[in-house]
Amino acid sequence: MNSTDDGTISARVVFAKELARQRRLLGISLVELAKLCNYEQSYLHRLETGSRLGTLEAAQSLDQVYGTGTHIADLWKLAKEEAKRDRYGNFEEVEAVATSIQEFCVSTVPGLLQTSGYAEDQLRAAETASVEEQAAGVVARIKRQDILTGKKVIAYRALIDESVLKRPTLDPEVWTGQLEKLIEAAQQPNIALQVVPFRAGLYRLLPSSMKLLWLPTGQTVAYVESSWSGQLIEEFEDVEQLRLSYDRLRDSALSPSESLDLLRRSLEDHTSCLTPPSI
Repeated sequence: MNSTDDGTISARVVFAKELARQRRLLGISLVELAKLCNYEQSYLHRLETGSRLGTLEAAQSLDQVYGTGTHIADLWKLAKEEAKRDRYGNFEEVEAVATSIQEFCVSTVPGLLQTSGYAEDQLRAAETASVEEQAAGVVARIKRQDILTGKKVIAYRALIDESVLKRPTLDPEVWTGQLEKLIEAAQQPNIALQVVPFRAGLYRLLPSSMKLLWLPTGQTVAYVESSWSGQLIEEFEDVEQLRLSYDRLRDSALSPSESLDLLRRSLEDHTSCLTPPSI
């Protein structure tokens, strides 16, 4: 992001430009800087071009090299705080261009696999939007599913905690439709759907939901979401830790075929409860 919505330069750009300016003032190359602060040249280059924000520790190390007190670290904090704002809209832009997505949902059906009825119930339950905003949110959510069903589909893997299947909507018909959609999705060649059973016990990703997104640039980013907030994570080290946690959780999940069987049993159990007993 080079500028904010009002046309002003973003804090991230200011941070990157200041790093390059301080190095020029000192009259050293990236190779020399790498030796002074013990960070790789490629890493420092990405900081100066703005392709990475880096860590607070790196900013503090550069402050020491440049003799700038806390100037670099303060700029980093401003850029980090700026990055926390408007995360959801930024995430949707990233998701739209992703070439592959891996997702984990702890308590609700993934948005990319929701029916309009389920999406409407979830947005209503959140109690954070007007009726008009909820309706627009449902339309936008269903539209996002084009990346799975449109002309150019992407590879998608979803892990869902078993608790998702134990929390139906208030309207039984909506839940029937949602289970049917999950069963249909689980049989698509570009989609892998796996259930993390209760017997897997506790795991690191509880209680948040998460997405890993592979971008056309080759970069992988993550989006971690709780009930009240979401955060787009771009730093390689943080994304790598989340990816490893995801891989470990996938090892504990039911296989795609076992998960499909569980979904079918869940639908059968649900519909049997709706059928009145014969006399």
